[in-house]
Amino acid sequence: MTPKEFFAYAKKHGAEMVDLKFVDLLGTWQHCSFPVEVLDEDTFVEGLGFDGSSIRGWQGIHVSDMLAVPDPDTTCLDAFFARPTVSVIANIVDPVTKGDYTRDPRYVARKCEAYLKKTGVADAAFIGPEPEFFIFDEVRYEQNQHRGMYEIDSAEGAWNTARFEEPNLGYKPSFKGGYFPVSPTDTLHDVRGEMAYEMRKVGIVVEAHHHEVATAGQSEIDMKFTNLLRMADQLMWYKYICKNVAKRHGKTVTFMPKPIFQDNGSGMHTHFSLWKGGKPLFAGKGYAGLSDLALHAIGGILKHAPAILAFAAPTTNSYRRLVPGFEAPVNLCLSARNRSAGCRVPMYSENPKAKRVEFRCPDPSCNGYLTFSAITMAALDGIKKKTDPGKPLDRDIYEMTREELAQTPKTPGSLEEAIAALEKDHEFLLAGGVFTPDLVEAWITWKRQKELDEIHQRPHPHEFFLYYDS
Repeated sequence: MTPKEFFAYAKKHGAEMVDLKFVDLLGTWQHCSFPVEVLDEDTFVEGLGFDGSSIRGWQGIHVSDMLAVPDPDTTCLDAFFARPTVSVIANIVDPVTKGDYTRDPRYVARKCEAYLKKTGVADAAFIGPEPEFFIFDEVRYEQNQHRGMYEIDSAEGAWNTARFEEPNLGYKPSFKGGYFPVSPTDTLHDVRGEMAYEMRKVGIVVEAHHHEVATAGQSEIDMKFTNLLRMADQLMWYKYICKNVAKRHGKTVTFMPKPIFQDNGSGMHTHFSLWKGGKPLFAGKGYAGLSDLALHAIGGILKHAPAILAFAAPTTNSYRRLVPGFEAPVNLCLSARNRSAGCRVPMYSENPKAKRVEFRCPDPSCNGYLTFSAITMAALDGIKKKTDPGKPLDRDIYEMTREELAQTPKTPGSLEEAIAALEKDHEFLLAGGVFTPDLVEAWITWKRQKELDEIHQRPHPHEFFLYYDS
């Protein structure tokens, strides 16, 4: 879409306001709204100013001025304003150098796509994530000097079978018993359906939606794969739509990976494949119908997985999910069909176009621009170095001995370990200038100072149970 077409689109839909959105370092949308007449065609070159020092992980106060340059190709209507409003996603530019900002996650994804083409290996990285999330009725939490607590609730919660509900009709999904039930057990079909309809309005191709394994409203809406940058944009819309549709219904959505103790967490299994000239590159005659190129790409992803997870499983809570026993992919190995493996090869179809790898370790708390780029860079590094993915794990892990399991590399046990892995292993991300040292350093510094140090200093409620009477 050209800037001229942008204004014609706004006029067609009777929109008098434009909502400008951009993503911060950690993956959260920020926005500012402008009357349409404030913008002109030059705005799509010159941008609009804002305070970069107030955005997490970005500028110091002494160099705070930044520009947000709208990308007209991202134009659509935002359904969550009272009056028609056109939404557009912006790229971030330094007002002095006029160069793209190295800590803008969207710039990283744009550079990753350009670098992929430059390598000659492929011209498209297709991404198909499966974000899971919870739809709760209520959440309360607090942390201060004398109190630390949280409480979540859902009419679907397995703990509510005895709650006074005038009347309580039962039909509560049990712990780990929420996969694919019909109504009346699945009470959220229409809410998810409304989310899917809103996603379709902004151009997202929805493939399916369903209740997920956990109790208390765990859900999933699947998007059809598309190229890296577009999918990262779509993931932002996905989260925004889910949260706002839930709010319409007096409910709340969280993409926090592990909000419920002793039940499944929310992952974001990410399907990945490379194409060139409109042809898939992952189909072949190797293991699980994979090409040598695909196997080497998987080798790269597995080799660099601990570092990737600093972006792909980026919260301390992420490692409450990545533990054995809850269908979590803690084994850094390749497998056809085995869902405990970090890299699974779906076997639903023999069509070469469907051949892909499913990297199962990421979760939906991540920044999609950085996560999808990191996966792609690891795959390219594996292809370049012809990295061996290792022996496939095709056995049931519950039938394996501890000694046998110990032979398979595992995901990091904490965010601290993942950040240390990124600090040690990030050269593969810097190829082609896709990631920059200052972005990697800013990420590590933020995670250590703003999250890990803060968590380390606070007593945990369970510590009172364990140690109060010591």
